Amino acid sequence: MGLSQALSTAMSGLRATQASLSLVSSNVANAETPGYTKKTLNQVAGTTGDFGSSVLINGVNRQLDQYLQSQLRTETSGAAYADTRSTFLANLQSVYGNPDSTGTIEDAYNKFLTALQGLSTSPDSQSARIGVVNAAQTMAQQLNAASQGIQNLRANAETGINDSVNVANNALKQIANINNQLQNSGQTDASTAALLDQRDQYISQLSQLVDIRTVTNNLNQVTVFTNSGVQLVGTEAATLSFNPQGTMTPNTLYNTDPTKSNVGTISITFPHGGSYDMVSTNSIRSGKIAAYLELRDNTLVKAQTQVDQFAASMASALSDKTTAGTAAPASVAPQTGFDLDLTGLQSGNTIHITYKDNTTGITHNLSIVRVDNPSVLPLSNTATVDPNDEVLGVDFSGGMSSVLSQLNGALGSTANLQFSNPSGSTLRVLNNGAANSSTVNAASVTTTISSLTSGNPQLPLFTDNGGPYSGAITANGSQMTGLAARISVNTAVIGDPSRTIVYSTNPQTAAGDTTRSDFMLSQLSKGTYTYSPQTGLGTTGAPFSGTLLNFARQFISQQGENATSAKQLADGQDVVLNTLQSKMNASAGVNIDDEMAHLLALQNAYSANARVMSSIKQMYDTLIQAM
Repeated sequence: MGLSQALSTAMSGLRATQASLSLVSSNVANAETPGYTKKTLNQVAGTTGDFGSSVLINGVNRQLDQYLQSQLRTETSGAAYADTRSTFLANLQSVYGNPDSTGTIEDAYNKFLTALQGLSTSPDSQSARIGVVNAAQTMAQQLNAASQGIQNLRANAETGINDSVNVANNALKQIANINNQLQNSGQTDASTAALLDQRDQYISQLSQLVDIRTVTNNLNQVTVFTNSGVQLVGTEAATLSFNPQGTMTPNTLYNTDPTKSNVGTISITFPHGGSYDMVSTNSIRSGKIAAYLELRDNTLVKAQTQVDQFAASMASALSDKTTAGTAAPASVAPQTGFDLDLTGLQSGNTIHITYKDNTTGITHNLSIVRVDNPSVLPLSNTATVDPNDEVLGVDFSGGMSSVLSQLNGALGSTANLQFSNPSGSTLRVLNNGAANSSTVNAASVTTTISSLTSGNPQLPLFTDNGGPYSGAITANGSQMTGLAARISVNTAVIGDPSRTIVYSTNPQTAAGDTTRSDFMLSQLSKGTYTYSPQTGLGTTGAPFSGTLLNFARQFISQQGENATSAKQLADGQDVVLNTLQSKMNASAGVNIDDEMAHLLALQNAYSANARVMSSIKQMYDTLIQAM
């Protein structure tokens, strides 16, 4: 009986050694296979008879640090997010160009100013006039190109989301399939270990796209959640869907209200029914998809707003005329106020009134904005960039009587102001004449000049697809949105460059008159304007103010700094990821030297077990012969 026990023990040793040799062979063969983890045999001692212990094979171990693996997945999401943003911001910087280089917005604007200086020096020179027109066209084309470049990047982000959703869905299905194959109560053989390696590869692929966390049960089945708590896959996979909207334009914007949004959104549909929008709920917070969404709906929209604001400010600087109101006649005493001529007032133009509430002592700055579509009312204070302004939108589509009714209804009792129409297009604003009434301190109206020969130096040099730019607010949004893509030089000026000098035909402007050219040069080189905080410069309470050139330099510089910061962040994230990957490779990867050393040990163990069996055979032979 003792020899039988010894033989059984030796045979178990040979079987264990053979299994270990098979794993060593597999480890060496897959040393360079992505996602492969080192495998070892799980051996336990088993009782054999009354004496001795045999060796039992109790599954295959994967040499895996699960905590390190979890960290690696988190950093994979972060690195994918940072790398995607860095790539796009570097491309955006290329769209804007580097400061002081040629072929940029700043370069085109400087050349435009230089052409205007030349025109003021030689106003009767035909070549100087043509030079201004050509420089203005180059300026408009540069803004068109910048807008197109930004929208191309947004389209790339939209495509990136679509591609990422397809990859994610495939990964989710594969994870669910492998989960359903794992029914061995937590025991792991070689084939199961290979399945786990495959599943980890799909989970790592998923972690590049979205931020995830995992939970594993006693059957080795894994459930994957987003960090926001949305279950993506278990034994069944949820399905992500994306509805790309095709061509991206400046007016193609995301809105949490699905009836107002005209870009694609990501929805999740669960295996047993139910779905919701993962974008509006901010369910994806890292990974490539989160980066694409931020770029498409925030970063690049802000970049578009910057070039649109530049185009709008440049066009308005040349075409807007502000006229102070005249004091109301003495016949209205004891009431006081101003008469305003609204001739030429267009949608988006503003009537500005400053009045003091004598009861509270507070001075109010009121901007009355003309709108021609009542659906956009009421306007918010963001309709102007002055943080001190109180904004009132008034629908002018019903004529002057409707305008008066709206103004008196809104301001008659609250501001103690009275509005009337003494004649023609005149708007009269008065206090109510009572004790402690409001005092109207100032009033003016800003109109957009649409004629080249109005007798004013202002001119519509730049147009919105051939029409005037007045800052109109319509059901489609602000006219400023996408203006950089549509801005062009007035075709009448292109056809007759003399209009860069001639601003009146009765009397005829003299050929050497520099009034208009000096006005344009002053407005574009010295004029100070306030810019919307939606450009990313300044704040709502303290918006950025400066010349157009200062504004251009500021947002171009900002984009350069953003690109540099994004590159530094991506580089830092990559260092962290590579460090963790190196640690993961060291703990879970195959080391050829270690495997060769293990192979020698197995060779010795195999020889020893074989020698034991050979000796037992000799003993059996001796016993048989003795019988």
